[in-house]
Amino acid sequence: MTASRISRSAFMKQVAVGGAALLAGVSLPNGSVGMAAAMNRGAKQPAGPDGAHPNVILCMADDLGWGDVGYNGHGVLKTPCLDEMARNGLRFDRWYAAAPVCSPTRGSCLTGRHPYRYGIFSANVGAMPKEEITLAEALKMQGYVTGHFGKWHVGTLTRDVKDARRGGRGDKNYSPPWENGFDVCFSTECQVPTWDPMVNQVFVSRYWTGPGTWATDNLEGDDSRVIMDRAIPFIRQAVAEQKPFLAVIWFHAPHEPVRAGAEYRKHYAEQDEQHQHYYGCITAMDEQVGRLRKELRALGIAGNTLLWFSSDNGPEHKTGPGSAGPFRGRKRDLFEGGVRVPGLLEWPAKIKTPRATAIPACTSDYFPTILEILGFKLKGQPQPLDGISILPLIEGTMSERPHPIAFESGNQVALNDNRYKIISIDGGKTFALYDIVEDGAETKDLAAIQPELRDRMVNRLEQWRASCKDSLAGKDYPRSSVPD
Repeated sequence: MTASRISRSAFMKQVAVGGAALLAGVSLPNGSVGMAAAMNRGAKQPAGPDGAHPNVILCMADDLGWGDVGYNGHGVLKTPCLDEMARNGLRFDRWYAAAPVCSPTRGSCLTGRHPYRYGIFSANVGAMPKEEITLAEALKMQGYVTGHFGKWHVGTLTRDVKDARRGGRGDKNYSPPWENGFDVCFSTECQVPTWDPMVNQVFVSRYWTGPGTWATDNLEGDDSRVIMDRAIPFIRQAVAEQKPFLAVIWFHAPHEPVRAGAEYRKHYAEQDEQHQHYYGCITAMDEQVGRLRKELRALGIAGNTLLWFSSDNGPEHKTGPGSAGPFRGRKRDLFEGGVRVPGLLEWPAKIKTPRATAIPACTSDYFPTILEILGFKLKGQPQPLDGISILPLIEGTMSERPHPIAFESGNQVALNDNRYKIISIDGGKTFALYDIVEDGAETKDLAAIQPELRDRMVNRLEQWRASCKDSLAGKDYPRSSVPD
């Protein structure tokens, strides 16, 4: 007998307690069909306003900086729908992406764990391991139907067909959404142009709808609209079938190649062409967020739906049109401008009074927060989690974050607490210390003034890094004995 990692399918059979498998067919445009085999611990839960289980939508932009929205003070960009969402719900003024680049942050959204625990160190590196339990898999155990729409970027979507950056190279990085708990998919491996997404691609890519199948029509014009054209029918069908749903809607905007249609560029006619395209594609994405919000209200489910919006990291390029607001750094940096991004939540059933919060929160918090809202304890889940439940923050009873947020990316490491932050850009050899409350731009290094505080935070960060190394070695996963 030898010990081996338990497979995801075996794990889910162990975790599911009672209930029968629900087979739910969800049709999408272009003839794609997603078949759900959700493990439900009881009767189907309605998706309407009075449903026992709230619907969950995770929207995320790609390379949208903290300053790239009107509600954070941008003087030119038009984002009226996001601005309204900020006025109506909970605005996170210190919302953090788990990483300063794309793929790792996406992994954190799905697992509640820092991607250094399972090998997604950067964009186009690693893939979601079978042993990790995703949010989609967890919610399927509660009878949810699940859909992914847009950019995936935590694994390839094909073993044998050349696709995007890494697809078609066998099993090494194969980990598509339909093998990570998603019943319905309209997904690309990586970036596509933000206008006419299948034209003039940097890497030849497809919108995959399942194993060996991809979309072939309704792929022209604004890419955010193309994505939403698939997400909304999924939501409508879930509501019609009285099923709670998880919809992960990951836009490509405003990641390069950045293009906008004439109707969006005209809003910025006074700007140069680069800014017209950048601002235009963000306004087009904003329009689709507004379309989604309107649909939720028309279906009568807005009250019982958690609608989140975030970005995966700060803006691209040191001199590009994106804005990190007043913060230092951009994409790829662990300074605030690389990881502090727009963060919003609308949930009218719980957030009845709009407000803003300066308490730090993170993309890793999605998983534990949503499971606590459901009162669902997942047996055998890989531990530790890096995220925490921020349900008390949502309910207005959290005065500060109980645990700091740790970061690692390339040669950079950081630890961000309620007030103070340490950061190293030389692999942990030296650390700067900043008072983020008073000095969000990270201009005054306090390490020499408060060395004891710096050293305490460094010690805590090093404990976390050691924990991540243990996780990467596979020490977090349930194991079972199987015959040789």
